[in-house]
Amino acid sequence: NVVWNELKYKTQVHRDFSETLPRVSCVPAQISQVLMNILVNAAHAIEKQGDIWIRTGYDPQQVWIEIEDNGCGMSEEVRSKIFEPFFTTKSVGEGTGLGLSLAYNIMQKHKGRIEVTSTLGQGSCFRIILPRTAEQG
Repeated sequence: NVVWNELKYKTQVHRDFSETLPRVSCVPAQISQVLMNILVNAAHAIEKQGDIWIRTGYDPQQVWIEIEDNGCGMSEEVRSKIFEPFFTTKSVGEGTGLGLSLAYNIMQKHKGRIEVTSTLGQGSCFRIILPRTAEQG
């Protein structure tokens, strides 16, 4: 609900989910926090009206969730700093610069990672990757 309030008036959310995903070992509330931080940032990157795509998938080693937006995108200089604590591109009083730093730390604790691609003026794509759980036989 918190994220939806950021999204509903200015974004169209497109969902492309795999029918089934393999199991992963995680703390669901922490992964939800990662997704929430990235989705809110995606909404903030869209100035007036835009799109956000949420996709899921997997391969033999990992499961992934991808969040892509067609917002303002980032320069390489900004992209290289986004996981640093207290780094923000927002105005004073609008952001703490802790959301992506927190997300990065959560993913490290889960033995996962976040990959980011971005083109200034075109948008960004964040891929949250978690290792697959070994199947119990």
